[in-house]
This record gives sequence, structure tokens and C-alpha cells, in this order.
Amino acid sequence: MDRKHRFFVWLSAIFVAALVTSDLIGAKFFRVWGLDLSVGMIPFPLTFLLTDIVNEFYGTEGARRITFVGLGVAIFVFAIINLAIALPTSPESPMHGDQFKSVFGWSRRLYVASLTAYLIGQLLDISVFLLLRRLTGHRLLWLRSTGSTVLSQAVDTLVVNFVLLAGSKPVHFILVTARNSYIVKLVLAVALTPAIYAGHAILRRHFHVSERVEKDLPDPATAAGSSV
Repeated sequence: MDRKHRFFVWLSAIFVAALVTSDLIGAKFFRVWGLDLSVGMIPFPLTFLLTDIVNEFYGTEGARRITFVGLGVAIFVFAIINLAIALPTSPESPMHGDQFKSVFGWSRRLYVASLTAYLIGQLLDISVFLLLRRLTGHRLLWLRSTGSTVLSQAVDTLVVNFVLLAGSKPVHFILVTARNSYIVKLVLAVALTPAIYAGHAILRRHFHVSERVEKDLPDPATAAGSSV
């Protein structure tokens, strides 16, 4: 496995960790400056950053691969959580079964909401990024990263909030929460732009990893999978 493939593995691992963590903790909301936000907003923006870097260096196929790897791992974690809830609780268990279910049982609905929104948002992000990449080439990285996030996260935020909160919160609360989350995501997307440029420079200049040109074959991510 060469250097470029090793970096793909590391980027994938961090991406999956950020995704699963945001799913597990996302049911808790916090309030800052009058805005109600999920604590899943803390790790989730890393997925924007990593998707754009993977898209830039490994192309559409690499970005789709990391998307479906994240989906597969999240489904696996969801299955394990449900198995853990179903198993009988030992009298010696340090956490009572009802406590465990109240914490992780809520993750069931959150997982359905999050993974539905995640898959739609990621595939839309990849498509918009590819379109902008074809229009700009290697120029205007900020436009590709921010532009793809603007549309994909609008869809992601609406889907996740309606699936998660419908029936338990009024529509007005859901819309306000979605709006607040979207504003924060846009601010974070802009704030992370220097990090995308920094990651781009580190991979390209210091580790001599080249950007992916869409017409290039074979795909580095696919080659990495076949060489393992």
C-alpha cells in the first residue's frame, strides 16, 4: 500500500469516528447565545472537511467509497446497540437496564434520522463538488468546498430534524432548530476553509500526494481496496 492509499485509510478512519460519535451523542441539545443545537454539531463538521479533501485527492469514487463505508459502520453500530438493549441485564451490572435503554434507546430514532439525512446529504455534496470541480479545475477550492456544503447541508439539516423531532416537538420548533443548525453549519463550513487549504497543502507539498483528476483511471481508493 503506497503513501496515498495509507492516507485514504486514515482519512476514512477519522471520518467514520466523527460520523458515529455525532450519531451517539446527538440526542443532547445545548443552548448557546439563545440557539438550541445538538452536541452532535461538535464532531460532525469534520465530515465536511474530510469529504472535501477526499473529493479533491481521490475523486468522486473515493468520496462515495468513504460515504458508504461510514454508512456501513454506522449500521453495524446501530445493530450492536439494539442487541445490547435486548440482552437481559445482570443484577451485577453497574448500569441498570432502564438507564442503558433510556440513553442508547433514543439513539435508535437518532440513527434513522441521521443516516437518512447523511446519505442524501453526502451524495448531493459529492455531486455538487464534482460539478464545481469540472467547472473550476484545480482553481477555487473554497468555492467547491463551501458551494457543495451550502446545498447538501440544507437538505441534511431539514431531513435529520424532521425525522428526529416530528411528533415530539411542534413544527415551529423543528424549523427554528433546523434554521439555527444550518446557520452554524454554514459558519463552520466557511471557518473550516483554511483547514481545507492547509490539509491540501500538507498532502500535496509535504507528502507529495497529488490531486485526483476525474478522467484518471484507475481510482486510487479502488486500488487501495483491491490491494489490501
